[in-house]
Amino acid sequence: MRVDPEVLDALRRWARDDLRSVNAQVEFILRRALMHEGRLPKGGRKRRGD
Repeated sequence: MRVDPEVLDALRRWARDDLRSVNAQVEFILRRALMHEGRLPKGGRKRRGD
């Protein structure tokens, strides 16, 4: 995935603040957006940190 360096830096800081890896932070953000939009399948498992 290509990400603007400023966006990646902000994501790294956010992940560090939340005690997550960047990968876990991206998944957290994606899951939250999918739930908000009603696109996450019902019964989808919750991940640690959600």
